[in-house]
Amino acid sequence: MENSDSLYTYDEEFRDHLGTVDSAGKRVWVYPKKPSGVLHNWRIVVSIFLLALLFGGPLITWNGQPFFLFNIFDRKFILFGQVFWPQDFVLLAITLLTFFVFIILFTVVFGRIWCGWMCPQTLFMEMVFRKIEYLIEGNALDQKKLNSAPWTISKIFKKAGKQIIFLGISLLIAHTVMAYLIGMNQTISIISQSPSENWAGFLGLMSFTGIFYGVFAGFREQACIAVCPYGRLQGVLLVKDSIVVAYDWLRGEPRGKIKKNQPIDTKKGDCIDCKLCVHVCPTGIDIRNGTQLECVNCTACIDACDDVMIKIGKPKGLIRFASYNSIKDGIQKLFTSRVFGYSFVLLALLVLLGFTMFTRSDVETTVLKVPGTLYQKTDDGFITNLYNIEFVNKTFDEMPLELKIHSPALASINRVDGKDILVPTEGILKGICFIKIPAKEITSAKTSVVVGVYRNGELLEKVEVKFIGPVFK
Repeated sequence: MENSDSLYTYDEEFRDHLGTVDSAGKRVWVYPKKPSGVLHNWRIVVSIFLLALLFGGPLITWNGQPFFLFNIFDRKFILFGQVFWPQDFVLLAITLLTFFVFIILFTVVFGRIWCGWMCPQTLFMEMVFRKIEYLIEGNALDQKKLNSAPWTISKIFKKAGKQIIFLGISLLIAHTVMAYLIGMNQTISIISQSPSENWAGFLGLMSFTGIFYGVFAGFREQACIAVCPYGRLQGVLLVKDSIVVAYDWLRGEPRGKIKKNQPIDTKKGDCIDCKLCVHVCPTGIDIRNGTQLECVNCTACIDACDDVMIKIGKPKGLIRFASYNSIKDGIQKLFTSRVFGYSFVLLALLVLLGFTMFTRSDVETTVLKVPGTLYQKTDDGFITNLYNIEFVNKTFDEMPLELKIHSPALASINRVDGKDILVPTEGILKGICFIKIPAKEITSAKTSVVVGVYRNGELLEKVEVKFIGPVFK
């Protein structure tokens, strides 16, 4: 791409292949230089907070229940202490849709900052596993030398020690994920028992451990480049006003090396082509080529470039958070028509979510006519229909309920067994009931009956059912 402002022609070859794949299609192992700098220090602070929140999440309880639970096996979800069941699918769908729209809006404005600063994949890879690798094997050059060196006791010790630690951390992550899926108590029960007593739980933990170990010890940055759909979507979501990690080509080009004790060529740009921005990149790209699919906005290149600029007496910010238009035109626009559009959709979803949450009932009642049954006539002049009734308790407390007919006025409802309705904690209660209406009140073959569900005199919800009967003229 030729830039008319700087009269500099960029090398477009990088767009033809991934930075981690060679011309023969083989994997190119990335050895990023150990990052350091102001932004990296902030990333460490953010990572510690988020990792503490992640590992501490299963330990947080609310009224004796998990604060977060994503039990896909029992189709039970707890978010911020509120339990959601399959009957709340619409509410859960709105919640997820709201989250995705927020991510889209965030990406349109700030690019892939989520990937570099908050995504669990990056947090573990760069702030946990990679740190351990630096500690044991040294910096990038040391790692390359170690890998090419013959096998010695020292190399075996380092490699084996690193893999054992990686496996241990993967095991810890697997237990944490399992705690989010089935709860901390059940996870503790699984690990305190023999595998033969709970093969499903044991195999689940081992599978999770293997997946995490394979990703962080071997697959690494390929998860962001080749698997993660969010990275693929950035090409659609990013616009020229999106704030991303960007190289200021107007200031940096034409790039050229400088030599010690020689005057600086004023015709050259500020970029001295040291390639440190490339060496610290965890996905192996050259940010000077522009925004690329592989870039996760980790800011390692910003810290590296700023350090070089300080040493050569140039202003920092050659690589910085900026948009294409802000570099090209010197004007940064945050609120564009696209941002307003996504903001409006997000606001509408938040209003809908709030309304749905506010009007959500603590109980879900289903009343359906028993299949294959007809209406019955009683000796006292009533017509009766038999119904299956099901109550789903969405709370953490037992729920005593009472049924009352709202309309027709002379109709009544009773359980066949005559027992009181007591729905267990987070449970389901099924039963059979009959509704009876005076025959003289029936004016059509199908009569609409409105049943009210009450708890301690408080109306929780209304259920409309169809009552079948003869037509008396």
